[in-house]
Amino acid sequence: MKLYYSPGACSLSPHIVLREAGIVSALEQVDLKTKKLTSGGDYSAINPKGQVPALMLDDGQVLTEGPAIVQYLADQKPQAGLAPQAGTLDRYRLQEWLNFISTELHKSFGSLFNPSTPDEYKRVAREALANRFKLVDERLASGGPFLLGGQFSVADAYLFVMTVWSKFLKIDLAQWPNVKAYADRIAARPQVHQALKEEGLAQ
Repeated sequence: MKLYYSPGACSLSPHIVLREAGIVSALEQVDLKTKKLTSGGDYSAINPKGQVPALMLDDGQVLTEGPAIVQYLADQKPQAGLAPQAGTLDRYRLQEWLNFISTELHKSFGSLFNPSTPDEYKRVAREALANRFKLVDERLASGGPFLLGGQFSVADAYLFVMTVWSKFLKIDLAQWPNVKAYADRIAARPQVHQALKEEGLAQ
């Protein structure tokens, strides 16, 4: 198994899940501008979408899209408790959060990282992010230390990446105290720290 990633990109989410699940996987870095691998290969030949993450399975198949990859990884090691059992309502709650993060947070961040995005649109995107983080803050205030309550899940790995991006863009998480405490709590997890360290994002 091999995870294709770019430091600090959304591929950090499955990287964290690999570590939390204790799954042994090779890692290969992708230059998203040139679509080149550190080995010199053409990443587009592996994932024509040109984005990370991509997960090459042991049989040579390639799985793309972060929410799909993290659920696949969680199902390989169910004993790690990173995703509720398939078919249960709790599993659909997990998918609910993964979709919310993907469409309501991740997508808004994308426009802020794009230098060609007009300033007025960036202002609108920041307002949308603030409203979405307020919802997350309220959920954390009433629902427990993690998105699904008392158990860390793959959705937390994904949301944590959004908090990392907030720091890159100087969005102060302190305006949402529960989100700030959550981000600090996730960052302190040993396997999360290890993933950050492997991507050059922590000492």
